Amino acid sequence: MSAPIRVAVTGAAGQIGYSLLFRIASGQVFGPDQPVILHLVEIPPAMGALDGVHMELDDCAFPTLAGVVKADSDHLEGGFAGCNYVLCVGSVPRGKGMERGDLIRINGPIFTSTGQAISNAAADDVRVLVVGNPCNTNCLIAMNNAPNVPNDRWYAMTMLDQNRAVSQLAQRSGQPVSAVSNMTIWGNHSATQYPDFYHAQINGQPVTDVITDEAWLQSEFIETVQKRGAAIINARGASSAASAANAIIDNIKAIANPTADGASFSAAVCSDGSYGVDEGLISSFPLTSDGSNWSIVQGQEHNEFAQARIEASVAELREERDTVRDLLN
Repeated sequence: MSAPIRVAVTGAAGQIGYSLLFRIASGQVFGPDQPVILHLVEIPPAMGALDGVHMELDDCAFPTLAGVVKADSDHLEGGFAGCNYVLCVGSVPRGKGMERGDLIRINGPIFTSTGQAISNAAADDVRVLVVGNPCNTNCLIAMNNAPNVPNDRWYAMTMLDQNRAVSQLAQRSGQPVSAVSNMTIWGNHSATQYPDFYHAQINGQPVTDVITDEAWLQSEFIETVQKRGAAIINARGASSAASAANAIIDNIKAIANPTADGASFSAAVCSDGSYGVDEGLISSFPLTSDGSNWSIVQGQEHNEFAQARIEASVAELREERDTVRDLLN
């Protein structure tokens, strides 16, 4: 086997963490020949629960799990030491009656210290995926507080939104999810995100040629994807966990492996100004990867409907950036 890689997961004893850790440890993410050392980070009150998760990981006897390191959030540098991947799953959830701006201000200082600790302690090749919401702006804060980590190593997750959109298109068209390709989420991981059905395909054909009800695509489809998280909370009394963990795995695989010819995937990255998105914003784009570096897919043209929705989501990202400007170094 190869030398182990180190993967840190914050909020490791939470619902998403519990759905995620065993799949990473089993070799599903990095392959059966790649040992992994898991760095599990939790807030101090949850360290007892984390001990239980550690016991279960031991009891699975995964051949690819080469070790477990535990750290509390008061000692982040120890938790991130030498890590090749940092998955920022943990964050303060949005409570009843809480405005989005309130949540941003609560989580902002957490991601300030997270970025600093990653910068000081992680491996030189570290890649960071921010999942805790609001993930685009949390990622922006952490990135701007991590001077030793290049901006192209930071991602905020919109893969769950992509998967939700793919599933909706597959169900509507009566095709398997494998038939849907090149679905892109643009902008913010929020209710303003734009799932771009115009550039997606079903069995190699434009979505609008297969699903001819464009009114449904422009309204119910988009709203379903945008509000899916809230619908799941209403249905099960808790936010998405297994599907979020699955999307994290899909996102890591998309980043770490070359993208197939003609394909793309969604993630929010530091904008270089493409498509008129302000340079430095963490915004979702269609991406490709060569296994080491990502590129934004260029040359896509958007009609008036699509452009308006992208601009609305980018405007929200600007507002969030301005809310936390004092936390950006």
